[in-house]
Amino acid sequence: MDRSSGIHGPISKTAAMIGCMMRGMTRTLAIAAAAALAALSAASADAGGARACLNKAEQRAAISHGQAVTLSTAIRSARGSVRGRGAREVVRARLCREPNGLVYLLTLLARDGKVTHAVVDAGSGKVVDAR
Repeated sequence: MDRSSGIHGPISKTAAMIGCMMRGMTRTLAIAAAAALAALSAASADAGGARACLNKAEQRAAISHGQAVTLSTAIRSARGSVRGRGAREVVRARLCREPNGLVYLLTLLARDGKVTHAVVDAGSGKVVDAR
């Protein structure tokens, strides 16, 4: 093989072949990861097909019209209902419309690193499901 410059020695055919194989494997892994991500997002869209989350303006309107309690009320309710010790930090909160009304979908993170999910009825502020 030719030298890339006067400083470097010649590259063996084995090293060149390994480099090509590694680039091909990287592309293959990237394509596989993208396909898996697309399948996962499609599956989650199918699972939550009956759920439509509100944008910020719709959330404010629902709260001001009395259709939903405030997020802080839902968080207090969820923190008190989840089993276990230690403070929990809310890492994600969404207000969504389901067939039986509005619900808050909360993701909580405990100090020990355990993630829990809670569904709070937005009309009453009571926890419907915590896992």
